[in-house]
Amino acid sequence: MNNTREVEVVVIGAGQAGLAAAYHLRRSGFEPESDFVVLDHSPAPGGAWQFRWPSLTYGKVHGMHALPGMELTDADPARPSAEVIGAYFDRYERTFDLRVRRPVDVRAVREGAGGRLLVETSDGVWSARALINATGTWDRPFWPRYPGQETFRGRQLHTAQYPGPEDFAGQRVVVVGGGASGTQHLLEIASYAASTTWVTRRPPVFREGPFDEGAGRAAVALVEERVRQGLPPRSVVSVTGLPLNDAIRQGIEEGVLDRQPMFDRITPTGVDWADGRHIDADVILWATGFRAAIDHLAPLRLRSPGGGIRMEGTHTAADPRIHLVGYGPSASTIGANRAGRAAVRDIRRLLEREPAAA
Repeated sequence: MNNTREVEVVVIGAGQAGLAAAYHLRRSGFEPESDFVVLDHSPAPGGAWQFRWPSLTYGKVHGMHALPGMELTDADPARPSAEVIGAYFDRYERTFDLRVRRPVDVRAVREGAGGRLLVETSDGVWSARALINATGTWDRPFWPRYPGQETFRGRQLHTAQYPGPEDFAGQRVVVVGGGASGTQHLLEIASYAASTTWVTRRPPVFREGPFDEGAGRAAVALVEERVRQGLPPRSVVSVTGLPLNDAIRQGIEEGVLDRQPMFDRITPTGVDWADGRHIDADVILWATGFRAAIDHLAPLRLRSPGGGIRMEGTHTAADPRIHLVGYGPSASTIGANRAGRAAVRDIRRLLEREPAAA
């Protein structure tokens, strides 16, 4: 352990949440590299946005909120969001001199000596007094399991692997999932595919009218209550419903967004329902969401009996040194900004109250 490097704070992840936290650390007087370090496993700036499909243009992005201290201005709505936001994050990192280290894979976080945490990475070991985990969800796509899944002779892929609508030309596609990604995929694929079928576990909830600040706070409060109880977080979108915009209305009118209940079995040639219905398929596209990418925190034993991590504000209830930013109620762009600021405020108090061990 002689090559262990010491800092006050390690930030894991350089997406929206990680960059917001790094900004507030710097603004609070922490110096990059000497007081804190940002570790990111992605090959380039942009967080998970850099992996989004080319047809997801910036104009289609729902609710992208600017990072603290720098607005995203004059973005071309027709340009792929991966390019727009990647360039924006790159400019942000350079403007505020955040010195993100990449690509660095964090393998485990363990208890160290003297009340410090050991962060084991592909680039060596870091010792820190506090940790801001901002790893998001993109690296943990959720694949449900259904009987017969392994027998399907067609192609199965997840939103995380979605290549764009042209790839489905002439194919019969079953899209699984009632969130924003599922509806976006359907609306794009429909004009290319031979047929599309939309299946969801629950009937979709469409939201009419503006989504104002009060509604946003109420939705976040519902997600926050789950993490306070130590339950796995649901996405904010899961409690807000889908916005009933012009594209959604058209999709409903044209029969593209004609939701079917979840099938009961996958067969070699398609999907079956218990009532005897069968649909032939060449592709099953799982738009079934993601889970928090926090396996590297397993050595700290933070999970509660409910399966999630019980939270108090942005820090875990079990360990006030560990902050999860972009987790649960802060898993939105505006939520991540606020959580980054709150985490840094709490860390400053913690470090001032507990001087570094000699």
